[in-house]
Amino acid sequence: MAFKPLLVIFLASLLGLAGCDSDEKEPKSGSKSAVGENSELRARDISLALTPAQLDWVGQQIFRNECGGRFECLVHWNEGEAFPSLGIGHFIWYPEGVDGRFVESFPALIEYLKQRQVSIPEWLRDLAPFDAPWGDRQSFLAVVDSPEMAELREFLAGSQGMQAEFIFRRARTSLEKVIDAAPEAQKDDITERLEALSQTPGGVYAIMDYVNFKGEGVSQTERYNGEGWGLLQVLMAMSGDPEDAAVQQFQEAARKVLTRRAENAENPVERERWLPGWLKRLDTYSEPPEMTIPSENS
Repeated sequence: MAFKPLLVIFLASLLGLAGCDSDEKEPKSGSKSAVGENSELRARDISLALTPAQLDWVGQQIFRNECGGRFECLVHWNEGEAFPSLGIGHFIWYPEGVDGRFVESFPALIEYLKQRQVSIPEWLRDLAPFDAPWGDRQSFLAVVDSPEMAELREFLAGSQGMQAEFIFRRARTSLEKVIDAAPEAQKDDITERLEALSQTPGGVYAIMDYVNFKGEGVSQTERYNGEGWGLLQVLMAMSGDPEDAAVQQFQEAARKVLTRRAENAENPVERERWLPGWLKRLDTYSEPPEMTIPSENS
């Protein structure tokens, strides 16, 4: 499915995105600490930029990664998980009473789509509280062919371009958090690696997909044996070898981080079934054909 054309996205600052992600809260009052100010300044020096064609390519790559590009997979509940996954990015949506270790993202997507004045199914808009209406996977499967489910799939199929834009913006707002959470001695290295990745569409895709796929790596609940597996941990594990392209360095570091996660996991399904798919996903981190990053003057 093709994505609808979007305006060129060029974000040189962190303006206009407050309140989009459910896990991101603005400070109530007061000034930031010196560390936070320095991290914000570093992040502002990194510009993630994609043309409409590049964003379309990235969105379709993420849809293939998560769903194999299949329409029916836009609304899905994986075996062994306590939540459904929706949309091209398989955004997590927790049922009432479920407080999982992973960062929830579907409510933030819906808030973003509301801000963009996208038409949302009435039953979905009216949910209060905004929790997944199925308590478990069995309840979900019992209504998987209902009119509401069909409407939800059509809604998600028709808003793919906006979902890709949401993933882009979420990745952009992650930069400051990742730099801020990095050990002080590694902040400059982390910033340089993000800058190197931001120079090509393939690098921007790697950042976008990985944040959507495994998170920023700053949440203390996303740890096994004290070890995280998000963007921060991958950046810390990058070699920094100038002989290797930044995307290649990112791939190799992500392989190590995800393998470590699977080895630390209590559930053997991560090692036996999920890890091969994760590693295969990393193979898609490459440059799209004949695409370049737009300049500030383009």
